[in-house]
Amino acid sequence: MIDLADLQGNILRGYRKPFVRHLVLRVTDAATARAWLRDATSGDGSRAPQVTDAQPWDEKPAWCLNVGITFDGLAALGLPEAHLATFPEEFRAGMIARAVRLGDVGDSDPEEWLPSYRYPHAVHLVVTVHADDAATREAVGGQIRAYGGGRAFGVLATHDGETFDHGFVHFSYRDNIAQPNVEGVHDPAARPDQQPITPLGSLLLGHETAFEDVRWQVPQPAVLGNNGTFNAFRVLEQRVEEFEAFLSDAATTLLDHPEAEALLPLGEEDRWGPGTSRHDAMREVVAAKVLGRWRNGVPLEVSPTTAFPDPPLRSDQLNDFDYIDDDRGLRCPMGSHIRRCNPRNGRIVQRSTNHARRIVRRGIPYGPRFDPANPDGIERGLLGVFICASLAVQFESIQYDWMNLGLQDPRITGTNDALVGANERVTSCFRLPVGSGTIELRNFPRLVRTRGGAYCFLPTISGLRHLGNLA
Repeated sequence: MIDLADLQGNILRGYRKPFVRHLVLRVTDAATARAWLRDATSGDGSRAPQVTDAQPWDEKPAWCLNVGITFDGLAALGLPEAHLATFPEEFRAGMIARAVRLGDVGDSDPEEWLPSYRYPHAVHLVVTVHADDAATREAVGGQIRAYGGGRAFGVLATHDGETFDHGFVHFSYRDNIAQPNVEGVHDPAARPDQQPITPLGSLLLGHETAFEDVRWQVPQPAVLGNNGTFNAFRVLEQRVEEFEAFLSDAATTLLDHPEAEALLPLGEEDRWGPGTSRHDAMREVVAAKVLGRWRNGVPLEVSPTTAFPDPPLRSDQLNDFDYIDDDRGLRCPMGSHIRRCNPRNGRIVQRSTNHARRIVRRGIPYGPRFDPANPDGIERGLLGVFICASLAVQFESIQYDWMNLGLQDPRITGTNDALVGANERVTSCFRLPVGSGTIELRNFPRLVRTRGGAYCFLPTISGLRHLGNLA
């Protein structure tokens, strides 16, 4: 069905490299930029660092390289107008024009973004280097910047990220646990998951999708569009200090509730370690309810009252669950982050979309780890990559319908995702089912702020060569 040697390698697998650099580039000399695309896909590493394909490795390389190109980047490289017109509307418009759909309002409005991203047509390419160490990242990135005597590209921004131990991110959650099993690519037995296998067309253009008899339009020419996909690249500031304050306030509220023991059984705080108070433990309950997992990755649906099930869950059990028998959300709230963005087989209003909006999510932290004893005011967050075949039907619909309006269930409609949604103190609300009722947690700020981003197309290797050979 697909030629892995022709597919960019970051689409169907994560590299799991500890260092990353996203180079946000503008084409300053089209002929030299096209020459770089030719050289970077030539198979000759002496000419330029090579774009990484999806073939299995005998030995994992020290670095990997991938290329995303915006609509304006395709135009700058010389793609004819007739072919540009075959790309979908949301990609042609760009991320800034879709800001309201994405919840990029208030202090996430594009006018508040980092300077490199504030202008709709400025960004042309996002070139990403994954590396084993910072020195390799710097060396490969330097070769790209210096190509052709530095004539090919102007560097608008450089975003460096580094992994934390065991896959944790700034909010102290273990991340990158759940990814779709793709038909013909992944072995479901190796990655147990109670959801249907994801059709290849959810990620690559030209294949069957999760919608019956629907395939997304393939941009032309076919050598460029076939097996390509889209990436919503996002720079997301995570306000860790505000998040920890929210957990403390919410824990105080819940401990005063008459059904507090349903959330935190007496004595459970002892399992968090010596000296842990009930308030400390209740903060962890709030964190789990907001995300849908305990911060160590254990899903609430499997272990609703403790982060330390006995026996402990293996890594291959962390994604093997469903919501079909938790209609009230007593184990995992309907409004929790992971249930909002992936309702699995749970009952929702938009029934046909339960499994139709699966996307690949990859992210790595930027900025130093937060020390609650020494708040520093330094910006920190996540460099996010969200890959799918239809930005409008998958990525944007998750953001607009599920994350920021809660249209999937009348009981959360009108609320935004507490963790990443476009919240304001005066209207913020997280609904937490407890016993026979529901507790509403309010008056929390926006915890994740968009600092920039771009919609990119990820062509195949042959698609990149086609762009490099444009006259």
